[in-house]
Amino acid sequence: MTNDELVSKLNWFYSLELSQADLYMAQSKQIKNMDYYISKVLERASYIEQQHVDNIADKIKSLGKTPTSLGDVIAPILGKMSGNLVARTGLITMLKVNIMLEKKAMDDYKNLIMKIKEDDLFTLLWSNLIDEDLHTSWFSSKVQELEKGLYK
Repeated sequence: MTNDELVSKLNWFYSLELSQADLYMAQSKQIKNMDYYISKVLERASYIEQQHVDNIADKIKSLGKTPTSLGDVIAPILGKMSGNLVARTGLITMLKVNIMLEKKAMDDYKNLIMKIKEDDLFTLLWSNLIDEDLHTSWFSSKVQELEKGLYK
């Protein structure tokens, strides 16, 4: 993989993670009065996604490039708009949408991990993949509880 191809892939993750950070923060604010606990989990997920953004941006810079300005502009707008809209569909639907997004990120991380050899990047991508998997597991567990009426 060339340096430019790698930077292109990292910019995809940069934009995706930035969008997720804003998505979860918007959702957190929308449901705060409905469910404080889920709101705080979404806020925490947003913080973790922002860490991913910062780490990926640092990696792009270490490769002599600048994170995509398109991602800086469009991803936050899409994340906030989506977060506000999806939160209004109800907790179960919102969490199912989040699961789909996390699974897409996980698939993309796995694909890139299989193509790289650089140790620092390998470790960073695995860490991000694990975080996405943990988010997916939590969202899935909460959906099951809500669907079965076990969550109060």
